Amino acid sequence: MSEYITVSYLTEAKDLYKKAEAIAVGMTVGSWTDLPLARQEVLAPYLGTVGSVTITEEKDGLQQGIIAIQYPTGNITPDIPALLTTVFGKLSMDGKIKLVDIDFPPSLLAQFPGPKFGIAGIRELVDVHDRPLLMSIFKSCLGLPLGELETQFAAQIEGGVDLVKDDEIFFVDDKAPLAERLAAYNRIIEAAGRPVLYAANLTGPVHQLVDKAKYAIERGANCLLLNVLPYGFDILHRLAEDPDISVPLMAHPAMAGAFYAADEYGIASSLLLGKLMRLAGADLILYPSPYGSVALDRTEALAIAEHARSSNGVHKSAFPVPSAGIHPGLVAKLYEDFGTDVIVNAGGGVHGHPNGTADGARAFRAAIDAVVQGQTLAEGAKSSQPLALALEKWGSA
Repeated sequence: MSEYITVSYLTEAKDLYKKAEAIAVGMTVGSWTDLPLARQEVLAPYLGTVGSVTITEEKDGLQQGIIAIQYPTGNITPDIPALLTTVFGKLSMDGKIKLVDIDFPPSLLAQFPGPKFGIAGIRELVDVHDRPLLMSIFKSCLGLPLGELETQFAAQIEGGVDLVKDDEIFFVDDKAPLAERLAAYNRIIEAAGRPVLYAANLTGPVHQLVDKAKYAIERGANCLLLNVLPYGFDILHRLAEDPDISVPLMAHPAMAGAFYAADEYGIASSLLLGKLMRLAGADLILYPSPYGSVALDRTEALAIAEHARSSNGVHKSAFPVPSAGIHPGLVAKLYEDFGTDVIVNAGGGVHGHPNGTADGARAFRAAIDAVVQGQTLAEGAKSSQPLALALEKWGSA
């Protein structure tokens, strides 16, 4: 029996039913009714079909709504480049149409790697099981000598963060080469006496990235950061499936706005950053929070977290990391929206603390502890001067 992926699009046409039929045929066998019967019999297993059409609005002679097309799984190989080309390649250039979602049968899901560690595995690595994790970002990395980066790293660790990540633009590291950074940071982590993950930015020509990842791991890397969309989903897939890549993979959303930002074009953020990142093997998925200067709509941000964490029957759950604009005064709101299995991620909210980086991290830890214990941030600030000073500077949501 044939299996199908069901692909949903938001689009418009004079007749959505006819448009759906045209997509089902045009994106699979090309034409149908003009084909001789013998050719139809040969191509029938590859023919797409219309699953459903939902008209949400009719205006100016156009029907707007969601159409769902069923594509035979036999039409694609189990990789995201083949998937996206099949269901949205030339169609993405056909006027107002947005790829909204893709539903996969378990047999196809099982051919993708998914997260190697997932939420439970990350928690085991940092030995934290009962609260949101805290991550800080180097600000900045670029152009700084290793000594300054060591000082910045040590302050973040001193303040109590669970993870530290490179800035995603840290490509030119001649003043602090990767191997030297790893050696220095691991000494600091060892001195702290507790596990901390450092997500080193994985850079270079794409054909070298698997080897470079192994080079980093051999020199002590315990997490890797990848700008997935500029490099391509397939390199994330290959890193995740390689048994020698024995550390968590953190997916950065650089360039994602070019795909999801338009209401009527592109790929929905929940699919792009939630479902597909997890499918390809991301253990941690960064994306815009609903609160900062590059804020994502709250409903979309929650949908990404849902795709990252929900059971799909095959893969481990990935950690959602809503980012940008996070300061200690937002922790209660973030906890209310995303719950316990989330990573609180901040750059300026840590380093911009009136007393410096270490107290910035302490303020976040105090805020996290307060909300997990059912306290308000104001109550938590009574026993934490770093949090009190942070609330004076940023306020609370």
